[in-house]
Amino acid sequence: MQEAGKIKVAVIGGGPSGMMAAIAASEYGADVTLFEKNEKLGKKLYISGKGRCNITNNCSVRDFVLNVATNGKFLLGALNKFTPQDTVSFLENNGLAVKTERGNRVFPCSDKSSDVIKTLERVLRGFGVKILLNSEISDVVYKENAFLLTNITDIISFDRVIIATGGLSYSATGSTGDGYRFAGKLGHSVTALRPALCRIRCKDVDELEGLSLKNVAVSAVSADGKVVAREFGEMLFAKDAVSGPAVLTLSSRINTVCLSGGKLTIDLKPALDFDKLDARLIRDFSERMNRDFINSLGDLLPERLIKAVARQSGIPFSKKVNQITAVERRRLAESIKNLSFTLIGLDDIEYGIVTAGGVDVKQVNPATMESKLIGGLFFCGETLDVDAFTGGYNIQIALSTGYVAGKSAAAAN
Repeated sequence: MQEAGKIKVAVIGGGPSGMMAAIAASEYGADVTLFEKNEKLGKKLYISGKGRCNITNNCSVRDFVLNVATNGKFLLGALNKFTPQDTVSFLENNGLAVKTERGNRVFPCSDKSSDVIKTLERVLRGFGVKILLNSEISDVVYKENAFLLTNITDIISFDRVIIATGGLSYSATGSTGDGYRFAGKLGHSVTALRPALCRIRCKDVDELEGLSLKNVAVSAVSADGKVVAREFGEMLFAKDAVSGPAVLTLSSRINTVCLSGGKLTIDLKPALDFDKLDARLIRDFSERMNRDFINSLGDLLPERLIKAVARQSGIPFSKKVNQITAVERRRLAESIKNLSFTLIGLDDIEYGIVTAGGVDVKQVNPATMESKLIGGLFFCGETLDVDAFTGGYNIQIALSTGYVAGKSAAAAN
């Protein structure tokens, strides 16, 4: 039963943005009901970071925005109101010990995402938020200054509604695009939805499946030879694609680009320019003068990469090292610096860690997360057209926008 004088707020979605929105709205005096279609809260959060949950990135807001792929400026207000440091303090003050690892990535000390979810749920219940599980909202109607929410059995009226339903990826966790449908029906524009932080599919990588590389530079090159984007770090080969941190970030940089006819290139020795690499090859070859070419690269490359590099160089595998010309050696260096695979495209949006695109932020007040078209309607998290690179940034965006939406929804007009 609603307490007299309290604003009645509905939060649709029990992911990180929805849980934080419900916490903030309740903390600031609203009567809050959280609707979650799944049997438990935080289902997608549970699998994040391979189950460890990279909660945030403990950097400055300025550095944070540099790692936002889409609409970083829109997020400045929310990030300043609920910073990464606020997230750390919030969790620690509510009994969850956290640690900061390489690259300012913050994880629970237990390395269990379930502990993050338990903490958020404990705070929700402490504030008296009504949590309705297995309660899918099928429709949202705005009528006579009220919002009518339809679930399986009822139509319920609320003063304010916060849509925090996530994106389209990992639909088994409940991210099925409901928020985009609600937003569209309520008159809002939804920008093109694209996969982000996903694998990049390539031809002829199956023989390398399972191979992991560190400290390489990975580039997407257009059909006309232009480098569209480049990332440095770790990568992993799969049967028909490449993955790993560098590739995931690269995918978010190129998901608006036509990849047809393009190449994915890997600089296996980014610390060496061509002259230094050539000098290294001359030295290695001088020690293996009588070997077959294919047996001369073991000190320079991982064994499983040798055939791919040698094949691309065009040097016959059985050619003796002492017969390799300077021109051939140059081609070999080119293969090492630009090992190339034909691009097929990005993985399906279902398999993106996050969804790029969403509710057009031009129609949302960045200071409050309130719709500019309908007062009392708020959006947060992945439902918005915002996304960031790997490193804890996307969960922090969810928490920051959720906090601002919740606090704003609780405020009287």
